[in-house]
Amino acid sequence: MHLIVGLGNPGPKYANHRHNIGFMVADEIVRHHGLSAWRKRFQGVTSEGVIGGEKVMVLKPMTYMNESGISVGAAVRFFDIDPSKMIVIHDELDLAAAKVRVKFGGGTAGHNGLKSIGAHIGPHFVRVRIGIGHPGEKGLVHPHVLSDFAKSERDWTEPLIAAVADAMPLLIEGQDGSFQNKVHLALNPEPEKPGKKEQD
Repeated sequence: MHLIVGLGNPGPKYANHRHNIGFMVADEIVRHHGLSAWRKRFQGVTSEGVIGGEKVMVLKPMTYMNESGISVGAAVRFFDIDPSKMIVIHDELDLAAAKVRVKFGGGTAGHNGLKSIGAHIGPHFVRVRIGIGHPGEKGLVHPHVLSDFAKSERDWTEPLIAAVADAMPLLIEGQDGSFQNKVHLALNPEPEKPGKKEQD
């Protein structure tokens, strides 16, 4: 089984925050791939089904971001999931807005959700880093991540969320590069090459 974890904070107060883009992507994955209805378990909510021919469970921890590892650790232990088959989707300050990068293992770059997960199961899992941009000053980071996306940002957030969900089978197959390329092309379609005009 593959475990897909979307990170965020529970409740309507946080629903549209930049810090919650992991939750937004998790919701779209469940919708796009026709997975089961959400149900409460592991101090979170889960949905199950098949993506790309593989059994998957999507998890949204309801523990608040800085305790995400409690929920994730419980699910990993219950199903005896190899951490290398876990994909964590989260916001990334150090990436420009609308950029998506896949990374296996490594540090947390100060992300409290990743810190908590690492403390419970170690660092050896796949991360889907979704850029939300840096506000430019350290003192502005907290209000930046804990504020809603601006209306103008919907131009990239909505297609990005849809593209990540659509390309998820590639990531589950371990095709990280193909996943990134598919998401990139969905957001930045190549212009059509001029060709011969069709004859009547």
